[in-house]
Order: sequence, then structure tokens, then C-alpha cells
Amino acid sequence: KEQHMTTTRAPWPHLTGTDRDTARQQAAQLYGQGCTIQAVARQLDYSYGLARVLLLEAGVVLRGRGGGIRKAGA
Repeated sequence: KEQHMTTTRAPWPHLTGTDRDTARQQAAQLYGQGCTIQAVARQLDYSYGLARVLLLEAGVVLRGRGGGIRKAGA
């Protein structure tokens, strides 16, 4: 029988400390300017999953699917 070791580690361990803080801020800024998560990921050269995690860690409330920034009165 094969035994598998289960280890707990942070997702994306290569992005830590001040680098991760900076990435969070950049992702939140881009998303706040109206970029989609996919666009944030492309601009920062990260995966969609990492971009999403960074936004959530930054406390960003994610828009619904297909939802851009709505203009007042629209």
C-alpha cells in the first residue's frame, strides 16, 4: 500500500510577506477600477485562482458574474 503524507501549507507559498501585501493592494486597486478577476490575473501575471484569493484576502467584495461597475441612474 502507498501511504500519502498530508501536509498543510499555505496556498501559493512563493508569494509571501511584503510581496503578497503589495500584490493584494495592486489586485484590489485594479478590481476597484473595474477590471475583472481574469483581467487582474493577466495584468499581474498570476492565475485566476491566486488573483481571486488576493482580492478576498484584501477584503474586497466581489461583483456578481457578468457584473461590471454600474453607473448611477442606469
